[in-house]
Amino acid sequence: MLHRTVRLFRLTVLAPLFASTGMPLLAQAPAADRALLTEIRRIRAIDNHSHPPKLVAAGEKDDEFDALPCDPLEPTAPGLMTRPENPQYLAAWKDLWGYRYDDRTPQHVREVIAAKARAHAAHGDDYPAWILGRIGIDMELSNRVAMGRGLNDAHHRWVPFDDALLFPLDNSPLAAQTPDRKFFFSREDMLRGRYMRDIGAGALPATLADYVHRVVTPVLERQKQQGAVAIKFEVAYLRSLDFAAAGERDAAAVYERYARGGAPDTVEYRHLQDYLFRYVAREAGRLGLPVHIHTGAGCGGYFYLGGANPLLLEPALNDASLRGTTFVLLHAGAVAYTQSIGYLTMKPNVYADLSQLTWMESPEHLAASLRNWLEWYPEKILFGTDLYPNTPEIDWEEVGWQANDTARRALAIALTGMMRDGEVTRTQALVIAHDVLHDNAAKLYGFAR
Repeated sequence: MLHRTVRLFRLTVLAPLFASTGMPLLAQAPAADRALLTEIRRIRAIDNHSHPPKLVAAGEKDDEFDALPCDPLEPTAPGLMTRPENPQYLAAWKDLWGYRYDDRTPQHVREVIAAKARAHAAHGDDYPAWILGRIGIDMELSNRVAMGRGLNDAHHRWVPFDDALLFPLDNSPLAAQTPDRKFFFSREDMLRGRYMRDIGAGALPATLADYVHRVVTPVLERQKQQGAVAIKFEVAYLRSLDFAAAGERDAAAVYERYARGGAPDTVEYRHLQDYLFRYVAREAGRLGLPVHIHTGAGCGGYFYLGGANPLLLEPALNDASLRGTTFVLLHAGAVAYTQSIGYLTMKPNVYADLSQLTWMESPEHLAASLRNWLEWYPEKILFGTDLYPNTPEIDWEEVGWQANDTARRALAIALTGMMRDGEVTRTQALVIAHDVLHDNAAKLYGFAR
């Protein structure tokens, strides 16, 4: 979730953008068929991945739109597509707020903020749903620590974070690895404590068996009871995605050696994390909760991109004991690992979504990746925006508008090329568009179609 910055200015990856003579792939990309694009713009979507803010009163702060918010991190340079001068934000202002100008002078931009204030006052708690309707989204899966005002309606579904369950011991050696991880592990420790209080657990249990049965399973069951439709791992911000097979005996020995104090060696601690990842994934499968996993680029100047390669998940994805669990590879490995996604979705329990790519790449670049995935398994690809709170003038509304616009144009370009090359008919192209934008998610999560 590179998105997960509260500001547009926390990106670590400069997204590749526009066609040029040095980019023959883009030079060959067809323009979107206008009639097809018009039809695609009419489809009401399900957003597989977002971070909407709750509505807050004056002086109130929403600190729950992400378990690992990026805004406090050391600033990094923004990629071109996320800079305020991106023309898509002007288009968003015009569409959402009736902006009359082709400039961004402070006086004119203040009109945007005033228009938002009027809309907030007019729509009250229905404001988030009203915005989604304007963008063309019927429902969004909301990645949040907890839901809140304006989000408890039929247009929002909860996806909580469960990374904290994987790191129950003293995390100080892991936190010391980078300044970013120091902050992130402090957040995970707080979240695990909150989860334990929520289920009435006191101190950390002395044995691994007690930890998984008295903490992990009850936390997951409580999330399900409170409306969760999936769970989320941001674990690539904390360690690499190579979760190896781990025996319960070895994991229990590590847990019990340090449950009452002391910091585990980082190598032996991984055995426990590997075991807990599989335990959580199996329990999620038992509860009917798909497991969302951040893959690809992340925010912060210390992020380890190599550790976020979705191919590192293959041992877990190939684990026969986890075939009852559905995995969703968020961000489709953006941007370094997108070529592997089509093949990974061959696995019967693996899906991928477009989120993050939809605001980090141009429609032309995203279309090239999207066409590759659609030529593999179009029923496994999900639309997503990764919208998130940002600045007053370019906030979650504009980020959502941009991501939605990019996704639909990219989908039209990809399908136009497939029609041109005789891979699909126009009728088939429209079916695929409906699948990606709505029906694949509706089927996966059991929503009405």
